[in-house]
Amino acid sequence: METALNQLLLWLSLPEVGLSTVFVVSLVSATLLPLGSEPAVFGLVKLNPDLFWPAVLVATAGNTLGGIISWGMGWAAHGAMDRVQGHSTQVRALQWLQRFGPKACLLSWLPVVGDPLCSVAGWLRMPLLPCVAYMAIGKLGRYVTMTAALLWVFPGS
Repeated sequence: METALNQLLLWLSLPEVGLSTVFVVSLVSATLLPLGSEPAVFGLVKLNPDLFWPAVLVATAGNTLGGIISWGMGWAAHGAMDRVQGHSTQVRALQWLQRFGPKACLLSWLPVVGDPLCSVAGWLRMPLLPCVAYMAIGKLGRYVTMTAALLWVFPGS
């Protein structure tokens, strides 16, 4: 198992699959798993500055897809809880989020709370397409800002 994982990591580190790696890491990091995608994006862009926009867009797509998966997990969890309890569930602490609606997904880029926010949006049964649009806008802004800032702090040699 360890050998297979090492081989996978070696393959993903090849320049030919750099954008694929960024996509996978960004997707996985947008679920509830504790993983950051910014180092992968920055590393690729640092090695290939001409890939700034492709890397940012691929990372945004992967991270947004991960947010959709988190939304779906929240939606499914709500449905399962309703079936177990025999009635609709409503958590009082989440009522403030309902006031903002899908626009709250704009904050999905935030560390720590952003990914669970997508799950909560699904739990609250917020409409998927507006949530995805706001997720994508927030995540694109994060990747552009973070990657540009890191390139500014660590300029080329």
